[in-house]
Amino acid sequence: MTLTNLDLSIQLLKEYTLRMIEKCEDAVDLSIEYMLQKDMKSTKKLIRQDDDIDILRAYIRDRSIELMALKQPLARDLRYIYALSDISTELERIGDHAANICKESLEIGEEPFIKEIVDIPTMKDICIEMLNDLWNALKNDDSQLAFNIARKDIEVDDLYQNIRQHCLQIMHDNPDENINQGMRLVFIARYLERIGDHITNICEKIIYAKNGEMIEIG
Repeated sequence: MTLTNLDLSIQLLKEYTLRMIEKCEDAVDLSIEYMLQKDMKSTKKLIRQDDDIDILRAYIRDRSIELMALKQPLARDLRYIYALSDISTELERIGDHAANICKESLEIGEEPFIKEIVDIPTMKDICIEMLNDLWNALKNDDSQLAFNIARKDIEVDDLYQNIRQHCLQIMHDNPDENINQGMRLVFIARYLERIGDHITNICEKIIYAKNGEMIEIG
């Protein structure tokens, strides 16, 4: 099948979007790893690297507008361009949340953790698995895989509730010593929970791009 200029342009947008997923996956993974290692230097560096995700988002947004204005795509092509632009916005927010995790980690600093950090790394691992599968779902236009990925978000939500309740109990038991870090750990878990939500939104857009059907999962 001969590819048109529009086909090639859409493929390029897709490649940039896949690159954004890879960068988001690295950012989320390292934000928690550096927190556990209390690696302040690398954490600060990771915050600055969020600019790379923002640059990709700006390119995809501007190129999408240009294609819609100049090429006047129809039906599936228009739907696909629209979906990629929206997906890049969701990915930018994932990058922002990873940067926010880093900022909370810097506020905790070198002080010992007030609780054993178990559920937060588990949340991160699930998000990383979802992002890795998301790359494959977009690469292969796999709407079924996208649907399955989104269903995993309930695991992230449940872990967030567990962390929140546990931290609140710890803060209640010893507010003078635990309230500051306890709130920051809740914020970190909340950012991971929001990352799961954004991944779910992306899955819905992959399904829309593939099938032309807008559905809400979860």
